[in-house]
Amino acid sequence: MHRFKFYYGWWVLGALFFITAYISGIVSFGFTSVFKPVADEFNWSYASVSIAASIRGLEIGLLAPIVGIMLDRVGPRRLIIIGALITGSGLTILSRINSLAAFYGAFALIAIGNSTCIGVVPVTVVGNWFHKNVSLATGIVLSGTAAGGLLVPVVTIFIDTFGWRTAMVTFGVGTWLILISLGFFVRHSPERYGLLPDGAKPKTMGAETGPGGIKPSLAVEPEFSVGQALRTRAFWHFQITFTCHVFAIHAVVTHVMPYLNSIGISRFVAGIAAGAIPVMSVMGRLGFGWFGDRLDKRRVTATGVGLTAASLFGFALIERSVGWFLLPLLVMFSIGYGGPVPMIPSLLRDFFGRKQLGSIVGVSQGLAMVGSISGQPLAGFFFDTYGHYQAAWILFGAANLIGMLSVLSAPNMIEQPYKGSHNRLPKKHANQ
Repeated sequence: MHRFKFYYGWWVLGALFFITAYISGIVSFGFTSVFKPVADEFNWSYASVSIAASIRGLEIGLLAPIVGIMLDRVGPRRLIIIGALITGSGLTILSRINSLAAFYGAFALIAIGNSTCIGVVPVTVVGNWFHKNVSLATGIVLSGTAAGGLLVPVVTIFIDTFGWRTAMVTFGVGTWLILISLGFFVRHSPERYGLLPDGAKPKTMGAETGPGGIKPSLAVEPEFSVGQALRTRAFWHFQITFTCHVFAIHAVVTHVMPYLNSIGISRFVAGIAAGAIPVMSVMGRLGFGWFGDRLDKRRVTATGVGLTAASLFGFALIERSVGWFLLPLLVMFSIGYGGPVPMIPSLLRDFFGRKQLGSIVGVSQGLAMVGSISGQPLAGFFFDTYGHYQAAWILFGAANLIGMLSVLSAPNMIEQPYKGSHNRLPKKHANQ
């Protein structure tokens, strides 16, 4: 590791960024490109094809806690390689399907593979390699999701030129080659390679060396197990914020085009706006990540959730196209969408340490899936019932206000999370 001229954590970060970008571009955002060709070939309804996306989202959410536990036990490299093999196989099988059941089965396989490559894995590994710059580093790696959106035109052109079956085989082979190659750069934590988070020297963190590499001092940071974390008030304050946030943002991302169409925006312009949201969210991911490493992470997170709430209340006021008012609201929503994304795992890392960070993040993401799954159909229900989205936006805005208040009222130190705890954070390190 010492042969590299700069901190190896940045190599790990780069590999995870491109893994996230590839999976997001080919599978997550790229699904929209294969949607119509598949529906047209088999004469399936759009609702039937859409279920595949729901299967993928539900399965990834359910698997998150399991992936977190596996990550803490076997490390990220094996998970990424196994995930690449499964995802590539799922894409290859998708190219051969001839029934709706096979279509769903292929997507279930893809979801299993994705779960071990993105989501829990990158934010946990970044949390192990970075401390002072953990929020910015998390923002960078999660910006890979937005960068993946830039691959959608490439995916679309490839499908239109060679056909969707050939494209799926090509992307499957690409998954094997690209993700497995990048996976070899990923390491779970720096200590076993003679390094410390942020490239700090051992003496600066009170660490001692041993046969297994550097052993960080227990006085440096907390070491919570999943059970201990779940028994703290802080975890549930953060969890409420995270769940309220994804409850709204996933619904908006799914319904933004029909919403814009409903207020008189053309489909072409609505499509541009929908594509711009994840790209503009990078400003929030990187900007809030930078501030999060310098200011109180709870207040930085609350600011992002508050921007989301404000933009949603603004959407609720619009009954017809008002371009001059809509544009800043879309920018505000995009920043509010991206800003809290790196902050929640950073807060979990700061408060609960790295001992079982993967498991804790996995449980958190699994619980947040309740918000993600319920928000999207609820927005559709409001539109079907009232003929507009205004009531939905008010509900989602109110939920984000609750999330903002929750993180602001979270405790600012953890000295004794439960009675009899031996994992106490010294007073000089207690303020987070």
